[in-house]
Amino acid sequence: MTTRFTLPYWYDLHTHFRQDATLQATVKAHVEMGCMGALAMPNTKPPVGKVFASEKVADYISVEEYRDEILKAADGAFEEVIVPLYITRDTTSEMIESGAKAGVLKACKYYPPHGTTGADFGAPFDMFIQNGVFKAMEETGVTLCIHGEEHGLDGDRYFDRAENAEEIFYREQMPRLLEHFPRLRFVGEHLTTKVGADFILDAPDHVKATVTPQHLIYTVGDLVKGLKYHLYCLPLVKFAEDRQALRDAVTSDRNTKFFAGTDSAPHTQKTTPCGCAAGCYTGGIAPQLYAQAFEMCGLDLATTGAQERFKRFLCDIGQGYYNLPAPTKEFTLEKQPETLSNLQIDGQTIVPLPLGMETDLPWRIAAL
Repeated sequence: MTTRFTLPYWYDLHTHFRQDATLQATVKAHVEMGCMGALAMPNTKPPVGKVFASEKVADYISVEEYRDEILKAADGAFEEVIVPLYITRDTTSEMIESGAKAGVLKACKYYPPHGTTGADFGAPFDMFIQNGVFKAMEETGVTLCIHGEEHGLDGDRYFDRAENAEEIFYREQMPRLLEHFPRLRFVGEHLTTKVGADFILDAPDHVKATVTPQHLIYTVGDLVKGLKYHLYCLPLVKFAEDRQALRDAVTSDRNTKFFAGTDSAPHTQKTTPCGCAAGCYTGGIAPQLYAQAFEMCGLDLATTGAQERFKRFLCDIGQGYYNLPAPTKEFTLEKQPETLSNLQIDGQTIVPLPLGMETDLPWRIAAL
């Protein structure tokens, strides 16, 4: 008998829509996978570095403008969109306070300088500890979304069996953040390591984390065996023990901290092989990939207990944390193979994550 189960619509609480024609296509793909809203990353060109369009702060896009553009592309299908403010050297505590007071600013995004695609405007972590920006976020209830990797490391510390950039960040920077700002709401994004997962588990309840499909399914061996560049993302996929820690965290019947954030990152086929742009594109197929991952964790999604754990991770925890509108519609996942296809945008090709390795997914969306 074919396994089928119904889920409420969900929010992708870490994704990239980009701009222009790419934004139009990727928003549409998210709508087609039962997504009712998103937390959309601000590493655009130029970045979303100010809250209001009227602010005279460098040559940035505003949170207001980018959010309106995404909602327009969704054409009524998104209930809510959160656009974090990209915190830069130009960010001030006054910007945080005024944005929060107006109800426009819900979150901010920290990027390690030059640490990933579009992170050129990032600034050192210490700057925001010292200049009042994190303090203003703590006092106003604005959530800090963190790309948790230490920057400026030599190669042997950036990625090694002994340590890596994420582990160093969670051992050295995250405890300092909690010590200085114990009430600050923050999300460790796209976790990849056991060290990161353990930190989130031990932290207060207002500290959460997102986990991507690729970090639940693959390891670094999958990346380097054949050099599958469509699996190249930052932070990199890690080792089997790290993947197991993430799997244990998201599938636990006591999970209240880990929720879905795909980090879906569209890059054209030309950009990825030639320019090594980091990012895995999972638009249109994320629930299917997460279902595959949960089965790989040993859960039988034909059972109500496993379905409830899956629903909690995909649909409930993040929606509750960000106090987003509750879903009123449902979609159905079915255990039937689905053949993947590329996303075509203005003559350019975006290849979804699994196509570098396989052409079919074991799950499909049967009904929206």
